[in-house]
Amino acid sequence: MHGKLLPLAGLYLVQGLPYGLQTGLLPVLLRARGLSLTRVGLAKVLYAPWLFKLLWAPLVDTRGSPRAWLALSTAALGLVCGLLAALPPAEAGRAGLPTTAVGLLLLLNLVAAVQDVALDTLAVQLLEPAELGPGNTVQVVAYKLGAALAGGGLLALLPTLSWPLLFLLLAATYWLAAALAWAAPALRQLPQPQPSGPPRHALRLLQDLLAVPGTLWTAGFVLTYKLGEQGASSLFPLLLLDRGASALELGLWNGVGAMACSIAGSSLGGALLSRHWQPLHLLRLVLRLRLGGLACQTALLFHLDTPGASLGHGTALRGAALLSLCLQHLLGGLVTTVTFTVMMRCSQLAASALQATHYSLLATLELLGKLLLGALAGALADGLGLRPCFSFLLALSALPLLGLGMAPSTLA
Repeated sequence: MHGKLLPLAGLYLVQGLPYGLQTGLLPVLLRARGLSLTRVGLAKVLYAPWLFKLLWAPLVDTRGSPRAWLALSTAALGLVCGLLAALPPAEAGRAGLPTTAVGLLLLLNLVAAVQDVALDTLAVQLLEPAELGPGNTVQVVAYKLGAALAGGGLLALLPTLSWPLLFLLLAATYWLAAALAWAAPALRQLPQPQPSGPPRHALRLLQDLLAVPGTLWTAGFVLTYKLGEQGASSLFPLLLLDRGASALELGLWNGVGAMACSIAGSSLGGALLSRHWQPLHLLRLVLRLRLGGLACQTALLFHLDTPGASLGHGTALRGAALLSLCLQHLLGGLVTTVTFTVMMRCSQLAASALQATHYSLLATLELLGKLLLGALAGALADGLGLRPCFSFLLALSALPLLGLGMAPSTLA
């Protein structure tokens, strides 16, 4: 099994680099060059290709092998980074990014989304059912480490390395990963793709995807399982800031501490699954713990929302509030690993010619669910008030527990 997990770990680590690059490194670089906060924020529109993976997932299923798609897309990411190395960010005072840079960053996201489809398809085909727990632990943990390296590690090197050298370093990393994808012995042992038939009509393709056992339930679950958690995690740190927590403290606890706890939770999930915990039973237990943690966090918020309440230095309330951030990220990481295991198990029930498209459908819905409440939480808090908003988010967090009672036996 280690012969499979080691190359997957390296490839998933590389897959996390674009996310960290655009959430941690690029905003700081652009802001330092004089772009307005609005312009920097609008750069998130470049993530759009990730929501349209279903458009090219059928090509990965029916044209060539996942290993070839993975190697070519990873090498192409290196090429795009090489081109970005020749384009410094906008000069201070300019109204926005140069058109060429915008095009290259959009292309970077497009190719990264293709790489994501190819790597997930390869993992679905490569891992045996008993290896899904450790495999998905590697997936989640390595991806988060890659994002942290690109967002924080490269940012730390920024005073030493220039913009061109940073992107040349990324390009070299991608080309090494492309060689790994092509040459790793475990990846070369995958069965050769069968000759594909005529392309399916879009409606027929959707019918075939939804006909895979467990798909409708899994799609509904991944769309809703993070709604309450994402909304609360985006709002609670801002409330702590309003009530006296410092930005430095929040950066430590909600940044470094949260990432460490999230990775620890993902690792714990993999360890429990490898000890033959049934995924749906484990998911039920962890969702109950997460609901209890969110209830405690909501009670803290209700107390802090009273007139005159604040987080005094050295108080138990301050410690409880900051620790609750880490606890939720620990449980969130655990929930994510177990959920991705269920998603991959569901996609393994599909025909091999549908597996890339099937997993991409589930992954797109999972991403959409996380983005939805993360983006709308602020508007809900402003419109409803903090207490009704957090009560609503707590109720949303209970929905996945109710849905587990209807989980099909095929996913057990």
